[in-house]
Amino acid sequence: MTITRRAVGIGLVATLLQALMLIAFAWPAVNLAPRDLPIAVAGPQATQVGLQLQQRNPDAFELTTLADADAARTALADREIYGAIVTGGGAPQVLVASAASPAVAQQLTALAQQLSGAATVPVQDVIAADTDDPRGAGFGAMVLPLVMSGIAAGILLTLVIPTLGARLAGLATFGIVGGLLSTLVYHTWLSILPGSYLTLATVAALASFAVAATIVGLAATIGRAGIGLGALLMLLIGNPFSAATSAPELLPQPWGTLGQLLPPGAAATLMRSIAYFDGAGASLPLTVLLTWAIAGVALLGVGALRTRPTEVPEPVPA
Repeated sequence: MTITRRAVGIGLVATLLQALMLIAFAWPAVNLAPRDLPIAVAGPQATQVGLQLQQRNPDAFELTTLADADAARTALADREIYGAIVTGGGAPQVLVASAASPAVAQQLTALAQQLSGAATVPVQDVIAADTDDPRGAGFGAMVLPLVMSGIAAGILLTLVIPTLGARLAGLATFGIVGGLLSTLVYHTWLSILPGSYLTLATVAALASFAVAATIVGLAATIGRAGIGLGALLMLLIGNPFSAATSAPELLPQPWGTLGQLLPPGAAATLMRSIAYFDGAGASLPLTVLLTWAIAGVALLGVGALRTRPTEVPEPVPA
């Protein structure tokens, strides 16, 4: 193959990658809609409101009927629902938790207005997003740098560092220092998230380590193709389907669910649970991050064993 043909081939591959990235990032954004979104209805007209919601869109909501507003607030704090419509005493009241998803909070408010026919409805934000980032724009923008830096760290460690022990040391350094520094930026300086600095730094460190370890582990096991596979997995699927700017139940399925099983989505959900909900709903995303981190290290070990030179036994003297 001549150099020109190789260059043309690389250009075509890059063009295909560009198209795939445009689809991956733009398609979810223009297809946001409730899909089995967990919400509650409460109060004396709860059954009637539930029937109205099912008639409007049978697949949009996963409805739970609760006794009153207090029960709905408890369910919101436990991350069992995204919002509630409470009936009784005039126009329905909407309870939301914008900390879980500002996008869902806006949609539920608009939905209640349509159901009541009123220009405005009473809305109570039970667990509000940080006042410095009320729409979640900063939080959503925070995920991509964590993913990109993890990919970059994994590539550099693969290409520059040859030994298993040194790569593990590099992964640990990147995870710990990266977690502390990134949290210093988004927590202390920009105030995107409230809560304990050290706890959030631990989450950021684990997420960064999981992404980088996946790249290093795949490359050690299947060669440089593992770098591309890991990068596409984290960047092309993990980031756009992380639901950091929306909610998993707003994304097309099964992509919304798949996104929560990858480090970017798990990290976003875990940070929300830690920052706003006292750890409610944290077990699954924490398990996902730990699984990816351990799997990356295991793959790195497998690759090191495969490439270890075989000792040739010395000949036995005659």
